Amino acid sequence: MTQIKAIVLGAGSWGTALANLLAHNGHDVTLWMRSADQAATINATHENTAYLAGETLHAGITATSETPDFASAALCLSVIPAQHTRAQLARFAPHIPAGLPVVLCSKGIEIATLDFMNEVLAETVPQATAFVLSGPSFARDVVRGLPTAVTLAGSSLDAADALAPLIQGATFRPYTTDDMAGAEVGGAVKNVLAIACGIILGMGLGQSAHAALIARGFAEMNRLGAALGARAETLSGLCGLGDLVLTCSSTQSRNMSCGMKLGQGESLADILASRNSVTEGVATAPALVRLAAKHNVDMPICQAVNAVLAGDITPSEALAQLLARPLKSEAE
Repeated sequence: MTQIKAIVLGAGSWGTALANLLAHNGHDVTLWMRSADQAATINATHENTAYLAGETLHAGITATSETPDFASAALCLSVIPAQHTRAQLARFAPHIPAGLPVVLCSKGIEIATLDFMNEVLAETVPQATAFVLSGPSFARDVVRGLPTAVTLAGSSLDAADALAPLIQGATFRPYTTDDMAGAEVGGAVKNVLAIACGIILGMGLGQSAHAALIARGFAEMNRLGAALGARAETLSGLCGLGDLVLTCSSTQSRNMSCGMKLGQGESLADILASRNSVTEGVATAPALVRLAAKHNVDMPICQAVNAVLAGDITPSEALAQLLARPLKSEAE
């Protein structure tokens, strides 16, 4: 494998896990974060105590809060939370050379613009070459070397195929596509649906309701994907159905655990105040509902989640509204 210099922007659990993966692949990795104290702790202890406590990181990771040396890098991964991606990429844009591959690893839709992350990158760092990494992948699984398969999307299949070996690990397998729209839609929508699944389980409504919600939620994902030019086979793969099943089936998912607490009667404000990690589906939900309305796409489950998050209705009222919808063909 070719050894390169790589930069990972964002030292939450997922950014840290990806930096660790790249370091185990033999790459020289710089992990950027806003906190100088957090960077010093990682460099001294080889542990991200804030987000992945108890997991030992590769010694080849250098953490920093200073502007990384993009000029010497051959790869950059952006793992900044979706709602902060634009500001941070704009900050680094003058330092990013033309053609640098920037792999977008955050899943969400920008509230202000309804842009996906590849659109944010195109507007802030137009000289970069965009890729999207998405799929069923928990950070601790990746750090511990457990088998993981994801989707790597590029503007062309050749470009994605050329980049994949730099990211591939012994137990981390990227499958390539040129459908960036599909990768972005799947990653964003599944977070909102995971909140819905958590609510169902938190209310004690059983596995049958949970399975039905996943299936009908997947139909909503496909409807939006079709409207945005995504391919059905992409959304049936790792970055769509695969990620949906994982995120809707485990409390390791911040989105699902948020939904479970909502279903058990906790307030959203208290839930978010109790955690230091971003729950992307909370911010994505209002943007997703607006984007669906813009394209005349019916997404009743996502609309219900958004209404619950906004405090407009209770989880019980949302369920009653969904069950009272007129009957229709499953194909609709």
